[in-house]
Amino acid sequence: TQRQQPLILKPRVCGCCGPLRPRYKRLVDNIFPEDPKDGLSKSDMEKLTFYAVSAPEKLDRIGAYLAERLMAFTHNAPGFGSVYYLRQEFVKFANIEEDTPSYHRRYDFFVSQFSAMCHSTHEDVDTRKRIRVAGIKGLQGVVRKTVNDELQAIIWEPQHMDKLIPSMLFNMQDSDDLDRAGHPSTPSGSGQDGEENPGALAESCFRELLGRAAYGNMNNAVRPVLVHLDNHHLWDPNEFAVSCFRIIMYSIQAQHSHHVIQQVLNHLDTHNRNTPRVRAGIVQVLLETVAIAAKGSVGPTVLEVFNTLLKHLRMSVDFELGETSRRNSGSSVSSNRGKESEERIVQNAIIQTIGFFGGNLPDYQRAEVMMFIMGKVPVYGTPCHTLDTVKIGSGTKRIQTMLLSSLIMVTSGFKSKSMAAALPPPFLDPLFSISLMEDNELRQLVLEILHNIIDRHDNRAKLRGIRIIPNVAALKIKREKISKQDVAFMKKHGQQLYRHIYLGCKEDDNSHKNFELLFTTLAVLTIELANEEVVIDLIRLAVALQDMALANEENMSMFIRCGIMALVAAYLNFLSQMIANPPFCQHVSKVIELRNMDAPYLLPEHIFRDKCPTPESLDKDDRPLYFQTADMAECLAGPGYNAERLSIPYVPQVTDEDRLTRRKSFVDTISLQVDIVSNSLPDKSQLAEEITFETLKKAIDTTGLEEQEREKRRQVMEKFQKAPFEEIAAHCESKANMLHDRLAQIFELTIRPPPSPSGVVSISAGHAQHQSVPVYEMKFPDLCVY
Repeated sequence: TQRQQPLILKPRVCGCCGPLRPRYKRLVDNIFPEDPKDGLSKSDMEKLTFYAVSAPEKLDRIGAYLAERLMAFTHNAPGFGSVYYLRQEFVKFANIEEDTPSYHRRYDFFVSQFSAMCHSTHEDVDTRKRIRVAGIKGLQGVVRKTVNDELQAIIWEPQHMDKLIPSMLFNMQDSDDLDRAGHPSTPSGSGQDGEENPGALAESCFRELLGRAAYGNMNNAVRPVLVHLDNHHLWDPNEFAVSCFRIIMYSIQAQHSHHVIQQVLNHLDTHNRNTPRVRAGIVQVLLETVAIAAKGSVGPTVLEVFNTLLKHLRMSVDFELGETSRRNSGSSVSSNRGKESEERIVQNAIIQTIGFFGGNLPDYQRAEVMMFIMGKVPVYGTPCHTLDTVKIGSGTKRIQTMLLSSLIMVTSGFKSKSMAAALPPPFLDPLFSISLMEDNELRQLVLEILHNIIDRHDNRAKLRGIRIIPNVAALKIKREKISKQDVAFMKKHGQQLYRHIYLGCKEDDNSHKNFELLFTTLAVLTIELANEEVVIDLIRLAVALQDMALANEENMSMFIRCGIMALVAAYLNFLSQMIANPPFCQHVSKVIELRNMDAPYLLPEHIFRDKCPTPESLDKDDRPLYFQTADMAECLAGPGYNAERLSIPYVPQVTDEDRLTRRKSFVDTISLQVDIVSNSLPDKSQLAEEITFETLKKAIDTTGLEEQEREKRRQVMEKFQKAPFEEIAAHCESKANMLHDRLAQIFELTIRPPPSPSGVVSISAGHAQHQSVPVYEMKFPDLCVY
């Protein structure tokens, strides 16, 4: 019966005479065996092939008739044996090289039919596998027949790629033998028993197709991949998506890599409102593509990659803050916490991508990317940095932290021959502005960025941890002679560096890690940028820090004061050994020994230990416990060092940064007008002070004030006589800037329209907004109107 054996199609005849049939049909009919198990008739196949080569104008008819036989058999027969042989015939047909291109041949029918075979869901596993293999081989034949034919560019059009690509991906995804690292387990496409594996065969065809893609066809080849991953929800988890794009990046020509990256970036923009895990999956795929592309050619998309990633980083932070605010309002606490943590997954994936990509770029491009990222960091009062300079809200610290973390990864391993090129003012100024924020985490990130850039010989690991190093020579510090360019850099920016170290030391929220990073900063400055003049400046800075902790004019906590003392001790111990000055080393060692016996809380090994007891006060008169300027100047007297400059106290230059950035990272000054009014009013404590005989006596007695004035004049004259020109110029410039800013404020007040009597000062995102109305619209009380 028909159900017991396969149906064998008999040759069609014209009337009763078979020989009247066209020859190509007879040749096609002859290649079918009586029983599919007998296999393909090799001699008849050779005849058909020879005929096709001899008469290429008949190739279209041969292909159409083969397809007709295939359709007839698949519709009428329960067995699928002949499908395999028909596939072989098409593949042989596809491998025939033609001397004359075809102007009218189309393969729409073959693409549709072979794609349908690739998606076979036959209930028998072996039969399903054979049908899929036949379909993949057929598609492979189409690809080989068309991709090299300039007249067949239509194969790259979306209507064909939307069938070809998903058919291959479907089998790659459905195969258990696919190597998820992007490499087929059996390159020949054969399984363990010698049977052809649909997944491996589909991957081979996929690689071949991508390898033949020209410049103008890349987008049409990649878009169906993204659509397939969307339709099958393969971004979370994204192992298959990562595998696909590894295959793509290793298969295409290197100069086309930026097309793929651009497609993924656009896809990320399309999914900007999707779930965090989907966005994280796309970002991780982007990481794989840029990791491979960074080794070759990325093209013009470098800044586009970072711009898109930074945009999505900001969006993720906004989403997280939105979820936090809704959670605080009391809605679905547990689910919102989950979403918040998932947004952290997105953010970490973006930072990892930024860092990995930036770390693989050449130095000249990396410097450009550093500038680009810094331009996105919200910085107080600097209009050139557009992101959130006006809108400072609760998300500012979070986005600052994320962007600075990205900068840490980008600057890791960065080696610049010149500090001026690595730290230009447009990068250095906003970086230091952030270092003035009242947030110890932000200050830590700034210092780590500086370490990455300044430490060009990788000495940080040897300096890790603030401590008294007994033998610095044993660390085998790597260093080179200071270049002229770096000497010029320190002359221009040294005072700026010292100032921010000085201000960063006295923050009340400084932790053990802050002091560790400050010690490392001083150490790498000494190694990389310190000549004899800079050494004197650094000693002056250390002495100024010691004096600040003793005087305590800032009302610092005892832990901060002792921490500063410990920092100065650790650094001077390191510096004295680095410059190899025995008298200096002896003086420092003597002070450290006395502290070990009488004041261990002034040493880093003790004060930074958990629950270390601190004293109630620091005695200024106990001179042996502190480093003396006169003793150090005597140690450094002689050729090389200008020890006389040690007698000039270091005073940090005051700039308009103190007004703009000082200091809150979340709340701005409510109003300049309110500030000026409040400053003009006397303090309540002063008004309430009781006037007694003693207070009147102090007011009349001016002898002490005269002595202070004389001492102040002497210090000013000495400073202008002995201080470096750069320091004097910076000081005068800062005074001029402050005067200019104060005049600008006064002029602004004089031309600002008066506030409405009913106007309300509203604070939005940390800034005051004065709602003013014209005079003719003001509503005056009845008593004021006549």
